[in-house]
Amino acid sequence: MDIKMNQIISATILLLLIMDPLGNLPVFISMLKKINPKRRYIILTREMFIALILMLIFLFFGEKFLIFLNLKTEIVSISGGIILSLIAIKMIFPIIEEKISSSTKEEPFIVPLAIPLISGPSLLATLILLSHQYVKHIRYLVLALLIAWSITVCILLLSNFFLQFIGEKGVNALERLIGLILFMLSTQMILDGIKVYLKT
Repeated sequence: MDIKMNQIISATILLLLIMDPLGNLPVFISMLKKINPKRRYIILTREMFIALILMLIFLFFGEKFLIFLNLKTEIVSISGGIILSLIAIKMIFPIIEEKISSSTKEEPFIVPLAIPLISGPSLLATLILLSHQYVKHIRYLVLALLIAWSITVCILLLSNFFLQFIGEKGVNALERLIGLILFMLSTQMILDGIKVYLKT
């Protein structure tokens, strides 16, 4: 029971770090600030459910898709680790990007909130890897995913409160810390992939 609980906790923390709700707070606020507050919550909820559906699809069918493409999971581990490391580097050393456009009132749909901000390539690759590693405990992965997703939803719904509480500098500092942790996790993913590849 302890092993299963540890698997759930570790998977939840990993997925939550990759979803990066605190790091995405400024982006979500900037994209939705010109939309009516009531409509804003509807949009946010809709986008999060779209992201959840996509994540569940990759969790259950991602490995079958890899088999169809004749890709090995260790290759996904290495490529996922590289993608994750690039995201982590951007979090640690942020640069000015035109990734949001707050000049219009156009309502975002799927892109970029659901994809790639929440369910990006690194998260989808991680779900495929986890489903392969814990193929007999998939229900625990679903539970971990739902917990991480629920925490992300709560943080984003309380976006104004979090920004006022920790401030923009606090968000930036926290994002750098999360980026550092993600970089270490991505390095581990790459090394695990290389180890499996050399064995096979």
